[in-house]
Amino acid sequence: MSNLAFGPLLRFYRRRAQLTQEDLAGKSGYGANYVSMIERGVRSPTGATAQALAKALDLNGQEYDQFIITATEQRKATSLSPLTLHEVNQEDWGEIPHTRGFQGRQQELADLEQWIVDDSCQIVAVLGIGGIGKTTLTAKLIEQIAGAFHYVYWRTLQHAPPFKAVLQHCIQFLSDQQRIDLPKNDNEQISLLIEYLRKHRCLLVLDNFESVLQAGNRTSLYLPDYEGYGKLLQRVGDTQHQSCLVLTSREKPKEIAQWEGMTSPIRSLYLSGIKQSEGRKILNDKGLFGSDNDWTNLIQLYSGNPLALKLVSEPIRDLFGGDIAVFLKSEDPSLGIQDLLDQQFKRLSAQEKEIMYWLAIEREAVSLYDLQELKVSSLSKGEVLDAMASLRRRSMIEMSSVAHFTLQPVIMEYVTNKFVEQIAEEIRTAKLELFMSHALMKAQAKDYVRDSQKRLILTPLAQSLLFKAGEQESGAKLKDLLIMLRQTQPYSLNYAAGNVLNLLIHLNIDLHNYDFSSLTVWQAYLQGVILQDVNFTSSNLATSVFTDIFGNILSVDFSPNGSLLAGGTSNCEVWVWQASSGIPLLTCRGHPDWAWSVAFSPDGAKLASGSEDKTIRIWEADTGRCLNILYGHIHVVKSIAFSPDGTILASGSSDQTIRLWEVHTGRCLNILQGHTNIVRSVAFSPDGKFLASGGDDQAIYLWELSTGRCLRILQGHEGRIHSVTFSPDSTTLASSSDDRTIRLWKIDTEQYVKILRGHTNVIRSVVFNSDGTILASGSDDQTIRLWEINTEQTLRILQGHSSWVYSVAFSPDGTLLASGSDDHTTRFWNVNTGQCLRTLQGHTNWIKSVTFSPDGTILASGSEDRKVRVWDVNTGQCLRALQGHTNLVRSVAFSPDGTVLASGSDDQTIRIWEPGTGHCLNILQGHTSWVQSVAFSLDGTILASGSDDQTIRIWEPGTGHCLNILQGHTSRVYSVAFSPDGTILASGSDDQSIRFWEISTGRCIQTLRGHGGRVYSVAFSHDGSILASGSGDQTIRLWEVNTFKVIRILQAHSSWVMSVAFNSDDTILASGSEDHTVCVWEASTGRVLRTFKDHTHVIRSIAFGPDRHMLASASHDETIKLWNVLTNDQPKTLISERPYERMNITNVKGLSEAQKTALKVLGAIEDVKM
Repeated sequence: MSNLAFGPLLRFYRRRAQLTQEDLAGKSGYGANYVSMIERGVRSPTGATAQALAKALDLNGQEYDQFIITATEQRKATSLSPLTLHEVNQEDWGEIPHTRGFQGRQQELADLEQWIVDDSCQIVAVLGIGGIGKTTLTAKLIEQIAGAFHYVYWRTLQHAPPFKAVLQHCIQFLSDQQRIDLPKNDNEQISLLIEYLRKHRCLLVLDNFESVLQAGNRTSLYLPDYEGYGKLLQRVGDTQHQSCLVLTSREKPKEIAQWEGMTSPIRSLYLSGIKQSEGRKILNDKGLFGSDNDWTNLIQLYSGNPLALKLVSEPIRDLFGGDIAVFLKSEDPSLGIQDLLDQQFKRLSAQEKEIMYWLAIEREAVSLYDLQELKVSSLSKGEVLDAMASLRRRSMIEMSSVAHFTLQPVIMEYVTNKFVEQIAEEIRTAKLELFMSHALMKAQAKDYVRDSQKRLILTPLAQSLLFKAGEQESGAKLKDLLIMLRQTQPYSLNYAAGNVLNLLIHLNIDLHNYDFSSLTVWQAYLQGVILQDVNFTSSNLATSVFTDIFGNILSVDFSPNGSLLAGGTSNCEVWVWQASSGIPLLTCRGHPDWAWSVAFSPDGAKLASGSEDKTIRIWEADTGRCLNILYGHIHVVKSIAFSPDGTILASGSSDQTIRLWEVHTGRCLNILQGHTNIVRSVAFSPDGKFLASGGDDQAIYLWELSTGRCLRILQGHEGRIHSVTFSPDSTTLASSSDDRTIRLWKIDTEQYVKILRGHTNVIRSVVFNSDGTILASGSDDQTIRLWEINTEQTLRILQGHSSWVYSVAFSPDGTLLASGSDDHTTRFWNVNTGQCLRTLQGHTNWIKSVTFSPDGTILASGSEDRKVRVWDVNTGQCLRALQGHTNLVRSVAFSPDGTVLASGSDDQTIRIWEPGTGHCLNILQGHTSWVQSVAFSLDGTILASGSDDQTIRIWEPGTGHCLNILQGHTSRVYSVAFSPDGTILASGSDDQSIRFWEISTGRCIQTLRGHGGRVYSVAFSHDGSILASGSGDQTIRLWEVNTFKVIRILQAHSSWVMSVAFNSDDTILASGSEDHTVCVWEASTGRVLRTFKDHTHVIRSIAFGPDRHMLASASHDETIKLWNVLTNDQPKTLISERPYERMNITNVKGLSEAQKTALKVLGAIEDVKM
């Protein structure tokens, strides 16, 4: 077969594998029409496409090599059409439909090709009524002319995706996944897009453009928040470039109407009906008969609309025996699309309507199995099959791939609108049918599907309710429905109560004291929703989704069969989820500190975790029972890995060693020594011969497993190494580093062979897929990249996380990628499309910062829930919560007169608040990363802020004007503090230094070094003579300000010192640490006076009040404690209400024990006596 061209060769292997083109398309991640084009020789495959097809066909060895070689030769030799064509470097076919059965339209195709390819039109609109064939024609056109463009990009707007999401995705595609940091506003983003349209010849298609226009509006106004699409048309049509934007729409956008013309670069084609001969071919298999004149009259009657002809063919066949002439003689046979759909829908059986509504809710193609599994469906498998066959005969549904069905866009819109109208009427009359049998939104749907359900079902339904009744009356009506359901439908299995809850949430109605007891609450999406005092007693909560209690997800790993995902968390727990649904199955508890690493054994029976507590725990994967605890490391266990045969466990530690453990007995077999700093990652080669390790000494050690001997040391990285991983064939090692690169090494040499660049921050995790063709990487730049190993190019950038990505893991079959992040989420991604399928959201309300008002009566705190809270010190009550930040709040500071409060956040802003009212007075913007610290000068005229962008900014808080930017630190600035006289600012940094800055000039006048770790906190004594600094080296240093010399080193903490503060008369220094303790020191001698141990988690911030003895401490245990440093009295504890406070879950059904435990930790209550 070596003499075959690539198309016939592909066809041979596909048929040998007994795959249809649709089957192969589904397995390879491409469209069926694209596979068809390659087989026909219309298109040549890219290297990545050929590899994906080979993988889908299970080609190996010589067959694989010949397949790839043939593809390469065709790319070099083939001219794709009579046009002078480029090889298409990149294509993203999105949701482009197949063109099987396409008939006619040759003149339209020729005109469009002339406009786009020869006349270089910049915008072309294909217009026409619903069902006329705009999308199919455009898809056929793209097949013919794609080779004339460097980039081809297709997106449907059918589900009204937000403009920013589409634009961002398009820019990433056109930039070869290099551009991730986009400008803030629409105009700047469109300008960036146009740069790429000038640089390359691009063909962009936006299908179903009418979906972003207001229905029934003669001036083609855009939906609220969708005006960006209009700006895009205006700018793309106005600006000179070498690309073309094609759109299909039932309505002509006003921008096109204003500028189109036959000599203009903006043109539109209004699509009329098909010809008689083409119409007969479309209806060839419908069982109709008649004379040529009858056929002509029928096609003319329906204006040659293909969808209308397909719809009307069914009643002609069923009611008139297929005789067109008899049908034409009936009363008023002429019907429009809407009338035809009305007529067809009325003729559907109850079972068929049930399926149609579910297909509209699902929004994308679903399998027969999925339809049969829908709860409350009374249909048997046979009834579902019969109904589906009937619907296909009626042309009401279409098959998108093997055994997957969906609705044509016109029909989906019709059924969705009918569904919303019917539901609104049922709510108005309180006569519930559809409202009980169908879900308005599916909580467990893929993220992008659920977003579409919100936009196209919940939003118009909520708008309808508000229009007719207003918010208060709508809320009352829904509450009345709950009362009626409890009286008439207790314990009944239906979707009504879940629908009510989703509607209430969408209407932003306060849910306090709502009663859902004894009801089935299915498919309620409750992540991030406040459910305080809600009653779920005896409710069935199966398939509803709640917020979980995990914190940062530090490590993720799939079980060998792909059914489970484990995650190690900063809550000291190991979580196990069902991978298919995201339901938490187990929570393994026992570690008293962060669980940095998790790994399943090769047989899936065991799960191991390595922790900050210096131990490794072996758990039974099915039950979460702890089988063994491995002791030996004298510092944090950063990484663990099972050997391929599961008999050995390797662990890497901050104690600079690697230990090899016998899994069965827990015995330490060997200690590998050589690293000179923290070991952050260990990995076995799949053949079991080698172990690789990487760490803070910037070196990778390759160890011979049988002897424990170091074979070689790989060097080249210019920063800490966070992750190492082997390729499946054990020949290549990948490593990631602080230096923002990934290096690929051949293990039989000491040289790296490739460097992958693209991430803009630390890369914490790398992993190969199962066949070694793709590498995934997770980074502090908040993105995940998928790399094609052969080309060294980024295939996709996965965006969605709002903080560092700690860990990534492929499912065993390579179709899914899981990621764990500092943003308290685990995400599941579709590897082929890059779409986020599911997000598991954790909740912790770690308190990051605390400060007293100058008079000591008020306390302010900043926390992970993005709120600044103001507390009454005497009563311990939260007076108000200030909302506005869009990410966690790391620092708070009162002005010296107490009239304003400043807060610094991970949203890169500083907000100035009026604490008495909660009013936000100003927002200071300029930092390009997290704001770690804020501090006022003694006179309150200046505010300083330190940031992860390595700078300090000096602000005028009243105006928000940035007065100066202080640069010099080479890493994050954790803390800033003014000297009492206001002339000097001190700063502490991740670069292990302290800097003194002259405020008047912005000049760095001194750099203090001595700490062996990050400097988390700096504080001046009130007389200005001493500076205290707390560090990751577990010490506090006291510096004499005049001489810049260390006068004392204080040691008592067993972990990082996060915060230091002097009391008002400088006699006492206090410190808070990651070791969960507060130490109180005699400042003059350095003697420890007291150690407070009531906190159960990291202490992030401490602050003294204006009197000399009251100290506040803020902790990740979600509490603030007020101490009297002169006594050992019990502290007063301040705690904010949790999201599920007093939510009653007594006798609930449908939740796992892990879910119930999580709800109770978040405040839910359960009466175990019932």
